[in-house]
Amino acid sequence: MLKIVVYDSGYGGEDFADRLEEELPTIDVIRVIDWRHADKIQANAKDARRCAEKALTPYINKVDLIIFANHLLTITSLKYFVQKYKDQRFTGLGLEHPCAFIERDILALTTKAVSKTIKYHNFVRQLKMNTKTLVLDSWPVKIDDGELSFTEIKNTMQREVINHNFRPHGIIIACSQFSDIVPDLKIFFGKSIKIYDGYRDAISSVYKLLHLKGYAGRKR
Repeated sequence: MLKIVVYDSGYGGEDFADRLEEELPTIDVIRVIDWRHADKIQANAKDARRCAEKALTPYINKVDLIIFANHLLTITSLKYFVQKYKDQRFTGLGLEHPCAFIERDILALTTKAVSKTIKYHNFVRQLKMNTKTLVLDSWPVKIDDGELSFTEIKNTMQREVINHNFRPHGIIIACSQFSDIVPDLKIFFGKSIKIYDGYRDAISSVYKLLHLKGYAGRKR
C-alpha cells in the first residue's frame, strides 16, 4: 500500500488529509500535525522549515510522498526539501492560478507571513485582476481551537470587504485552516461565490507524482 504523509501545524492539515482519504481510500495517509509548534510554523518561514524537517525525519525516504498542507512552508521551503532529499517525493498546497473559474475581483485570505513573501506578491501581480488581500493572523489559532464564530467572520467581511465597496467574484484561500470556514463564507457571500483552496491542484499533483490515473478534479 502506498504511504502518504500530510504535514501541517493544525486543523488545515487534518482537513486536507480527510479530502485526500476520500479521493484515495486505498492509500495509507499518515497525519503529522505539529500542534505544539503551530505559532512558529504559521508565522516564520525559517522556523516552519526547521520544525518540518525535525518532524519529518522519521518518514523521509520511508514513504511514497510527503505533502505540506501549509502554504507558507510550500512556497518558501518545498524547493529546499526537494533538492536536499532527492530520493523522497514532496508536494504541497501552494499558490496556483485560479482563473479557470474565477474571472474577476478576487479576495485573498491569508496570513502576514505568506503575504510578505516575494512569491505571494508575484502571484497577485500575475493574476491581472482586481485583487484584495485580507491578512487574518488570529484566525488559524481560533479555527484550531474551535473558537472562530460566524459572527466574527461576518463582521470582519462586512468591515474589511463590503464597507470598502469590494464585491468579490471569487475567494482564494492561502492558509489551509481557512478551508474550514468555506461554508460560512458561502453563507455570507452567497452560494455562487467561487472558492479556490488549492486542494484540487495538490491532489492532482499527488496523482502525477505517484503515477495514478482517474483524477479529473472537483470544483468546490
